[in-house]
Amino acid sequence: MKINRFMIAAPKSGSGKTMITCALLQLLKDSGKNVLSYKCGPDYIDPMFHKKVLGVSSKNLDTFFTDEKTTVQLFLDERADGDFAVLEGVMGLYDGLGGIYEQGSSYHLAKVTQTPIILVVDAKGMGKSVLALIAGFLQYDTHHLIKGVLLNRMSKGYYDIIKPLIEKELSVKVVGYFPEQKDIVLSSRHLGLVMPDEISDIKKRLNETADRLKKTIDMDLFIDIAEAADEIGDSGSADKDKRQTLKNAETMRLQDQNNTVNIAVAMDEAFCFYYEDNLRMLEKCGAKLQYFSPLHDTSLPEDCDAMLLGGGYPELYAKELSENISMRKSIKTAFEAGLPTVAECGGFMYLHTYIHNQNCVFDMAGVLDGWCHFKGKLVRFGYIELEEKHSNFLPSDEKIRAHEFHYYDSTDNGTDCIATKPATGRKYDCVISRDNYWLGFPHIYYPSNPHFAENFVKKAQEYERNKNGKLL
Repeated sequence: MKINRFMIAAPKSGSGKTMITCALLQLLKDSGKNVLSYKCGPDYIDPMFHKKVLGVSSKNLDTFFTDEKTTVQLFLDERADGDFAVLEGVMGLYDGLGGIYEQGSSYHLAKVTQTPIILVVDAKGMGKSVLALIAGFLQYDTHHLIKGVLLNRMSKGYYDIIKPLIEKELSVKVVGYFPEQKDIVLSSRHLGLVMPDEISDIKKRLNETADRLKKTIDMDLFIDIAEAADEIGDSGSADKDKRQTLKNAETMRLQDQNNTVNIAVAMDEAFCFYYEDNLRMLEKCGAKLQYFSPLHDTSLPEDCDAMLLGGGYPELYAKELSENISMRKSIKTAFEAGLPTVAECGGFMYLHTYIHNQNCVFDMAGVLDGWCHFKGKLVRFGYIELEEKHSNFLPSDEKIRAHEFHYYDSTDNGTDCIATKPATGRKYDCVISRDNYWLGFPHIYYPSNPHFAENFVKKAQEYERNKNGKLL
């Protein structure tokens, strides 16, 4: 399949990848191309900015979460010849698992998907030293994927001097520069960038960024690099067991359209961290997603057969969540009645008795005894593999991959799963997993073990049959 594509990567975090990526997405969209976007790694917020530009969801791709061939298949799913894809990297180009392995890095994803790389270099405060930095990244590029360099936070005067020097000494194209933009910078906080819907003039800001970038880059060169990308083939042998699980689920769904179940998915300002492929996988397994707001609605959807509470920022909306008493009661009543439930991170926090927000205490859903409290630092961070001690959502001896990133902790993190850090082998207990619920801080990635999504939907189907008195 011929997908025109490039990756925006950088030597380190904070180099301006997201701002540059969004501006390029806007320029490509304005040119009439069918533009797709992807985010390397487990980040939720950057894809929200992509969606704000394109109006369609951005997908995460992660070579720790899925093997190489499955990653390629996820990249190609529902794509067509001639599409134009922009991939945004994560952290520094070569920063992977544990900070030292290639797996999970932007470079590994570029290599697996055969994607040319545009290296965005934050050149603020640098002179000719920028050549040494670029030279080091080129030397490490054993597959010769870096096809261009963009110099961020550089003045036009110095760009005119340094550009020919870079191209002469390093034999790499310089695709443009971008002066420092103090008035349109994207703010950050403890879990990453501030979310786009919290920025009142976000569309104006992104459009302004695109207009300014257009004047300082060679857009034709970007397009040439993307169009020179090799064709990428279907990963026919990708993880057979996982793909067979999806095929079986799709067959079951098509054979029994009446067996579709409704999964209520929390989606609002407080709960919005979801992997796009997780949601699509639930649909492929036979679920219809019903979005609702724990902040603004008064109750769960009446005909839901399961509940999914994703991550987000419940701590920022703790007062509003606490004041929505009818929703808290609705969720607790449904849970106690046996409604199958998956809750991750922020959703897990919401199910506690209360959240201790520095000097304030806010009542939450009260499903779980105990409370969550701010630790002032990262509690757990990074990739993990999860295995249930007793098979429930996963078959015996199978694992699912996940990521943790939270500053709050719980008085009861659960002990029903064993988490293993892949880089160090360190193990610890976490997650509350019983017959019809899975609750914990880890953000799990369903394509790393599709049995999880399949079993979640099966539990919803069983609940729906029992609720309506159908024969099993």
